[in-house]
Amino acid sequence: MPIHERLSEQLDPDGTVLLTVECQNGVIGPDGALPELATEVRASGVPTRIARLVDGAHEAGVQVLHAVAERRPDGRGSNRNARLFRAARRLPVQQHPGTAAVRVAAPIEVADEDIVVRRLHGLSPIAGTDVDALLRNLGCRTLVVTGVSANVAIPNAVFDAVNLGYTAVVPADAIAGVPAEYTQEMIRNTLALVATVTTTDDVLACWKRRPPRAAQT
Repeated sequence: MPIHERLSEQLDPDGTVLLTVECQNGVIGPDGALPELATEVRASGVPTRIARLVDGAHEAGVQVLHAVAERRPDGRGSNRNARLFRAARRLPVQQHPGTAAVRVAAPIEVADEDIVVRRLHGLSPIAGTDVDALLRNLGCRTLVVTGVSANVAIPNAVFDAVNLGYTAVVPADAIAGVPAEYTQEMIRNTLALVATVTTTDDVLACWKRRPPRAAQT
């Protein structure tokens, strides 16, 4: 089957969910906790592409999930078993529930029909969260993974999705990490082995070729 036909089949709106990973002010915003990552994300144009994917998903009737990472002020329930978690406790911007840091960052729009899933622990937006149960209840077969970072959360999400039986699709121009060249190596040498790697434009083109659910008979 030609690649465009396979991608179109995988991205059938009836069985597809779009996942944004840690696209929150405290991570990718101008005052984010990780300035190097936030600068790279904005310079690469990733937030704009994710916003286009979210808008396209809304138009096509594709469910959108936003995965947000949080940490209680007292740290209860959060991991302490890795250097990354210990460093996060010392960052000037904390991802505390209810603060601006954990709101989905502009220009990405959160619609009423979107689902926001918040986690207090771990490295993955899927493992140990409600995401898998939600995906199954939504009839998901294909998960489109976007966001940050290509260093940690994105590969975790893709591996978890594949291990749970979902088809993972990664628009390569809608994820980011640091340094920029590492993201490309991660895509080429790891994600491409387990996911369908494509582009924002190709995903949107597939969705535009199909009518939204409400219009289907």
